[in-house]
This record gives sequence, C-alpha cells and structure tokens, in this order.
Amino acid sequence: MNRIAQAFQTATPALISYITAGDPHPDTTLALMHTLAESGADIIELGVPFSDPMADGPVIQRAAERALAQGVNLTTVLDIVRRFRQHNQHTPVVLMGYLNPVHAMGYETFAQAAAQAGVDGVLTVDCPIDVAEPLHQALQAQQLATVFLVTPTTDETRMQAIARYAGGFVYYVSLKGVTGSAQLNTAQVAEKMTLLRRHFSLPIGVGFGIANAQDARAVASVADAVIIGSRIVAEIEANPQRETQAVGALVRELKAALQP
Repeated sequence: MNRIAQAFQTATPALISYITAGDPHPDTTLALMHTLAESGADIIELGVPFSDPMADGPVIQRAAERALAQGVNLTTVLDIVRRFRQHNQHTPVVLMGYLNPVHAMGYETFAQAAAQAGVDGVLTVDCPIDVAEPLHQALQAQQLATVFLVTPTTDETRMQAIARYAGGFVYYVSLKGVTGSAQLNTAQVAEKMTLLRRHFSLPIGVGFGIANAQDARAVASVADAVIIGSRIVAEIEANPQRETQAVGALVRELKAALQP
C-alpha cells in the first residue's frame, strides 16, 4: 500500500497542509515539513514556485516570489523532499505546481527523479485532462499518483474522464477563483460531495477558502480530507524567524478541529 492510501486508511478525515517550497528559504522549508508532520498533517502538499502562478491568490504568489528570489527551482524542490525522506519515511508528499518546469525537465526524467526523491503524487494545476496522458503515463510508470483538481464548474462528462486517470485523491476546489479568495460555503460543498462520489472512488479532499478551525470542522463532516494552504502560508509570512512555531501551533489547532 502506498503512503497516500495508508494516510487515508489511518486518518479520515485527513489534514492536507500546503506550503511553498523555498519560502522563505529552502532550509526553512525542510524544518517546516517536519513541523507539519509532527503537528498532525497527514499529507504534505509542497508547492513548486513558479513565476506565473495563475491559480494562486496573493498570499501564495508572494511566497512563490520569495522562493524564486532564493533561486529555488524544481531541482531544489526535489532535493528538499530527498532530505525530508532521510528522517521521515511515512508522511506522503504531493508536489503541487505548474506544467512548465516539469515539461522543461522532461516527463520521464522528472517522474524518475521525483520517485527517487520520495515524492508520492503530483498535481499540475494547468495540465487539463485533455493533454494529461503523457505525464500520467510517466508518473504511473514510477508508481506516482496523478492528482487532479475538480471545480464547481466541472461537468459530469469531464469528471468521468478525470476518474480514468486520477490517483491518490481528488482535490475539489470549493469555490470559483484563486486560492485564499472568497468565503467558503459548506452547504454547497456538502451538496457537491454527493455528485462527486458518484464518479470517484478515491478519497475527496476539499481546499480553497478554508481559513480557520471552524471551516475545517465543517468541511471534515462531508469530505475525506481538508486541504489548507493560504492560511498556513500567511502564518509563515507574518512570523519571520518564528515560522515553525507559528505553523506548528496552527496545524495542531486545525488537526484538533477534525477530531470527532
């Protein structure tokens, strides 16, 4: 059983925590990853910084800018995961980013390097299902999950197509817009879950717009995982030199909110 499946077997609802690799420094990222795992994150989403993060709101955009200013690239990110795996062999790591850096490295080369580093899954925000097969095949050959986004506007025909390729879990975007925007409507999320479960047998995680323990608890009542990114990245930005302490406290609070 792979690490993602194991995480959902032992923790449902699971807490999936996002940070941007290299923000504010690569060494800080490694410490933050260990803090996330120790504080209750069941899966870590590690953002690959990109110069044009079209799906991300201003909080994560600024994080990407800080990381890029440190010279962080896809190779750096894979090295961070490799170093993380020297001390943590059980917490799943999913890379979340954009297709351009992966395409530039080459799908097969990237998939092999990611597997060797200890990555468990990959989510490329701007790689629609229509053109995902080459990347999916490269990832599948290395037993890496291809994680896909499903949005409020995704129709059932497209859901069926995504279901043929999706692995690990399905990331449901709870609102229209970029990360960290708008107000979460948990009633709409609950209604959508019924439709999603007709098409996906994988666990369903919900992200975008979850800002606090109350939101997390509400989403956890209907979903298999709660995905939190902008809120954690905002803690990093607001607490220079104290990032790990601030993030650890927040993640412990969020994890406690998911308990029955």
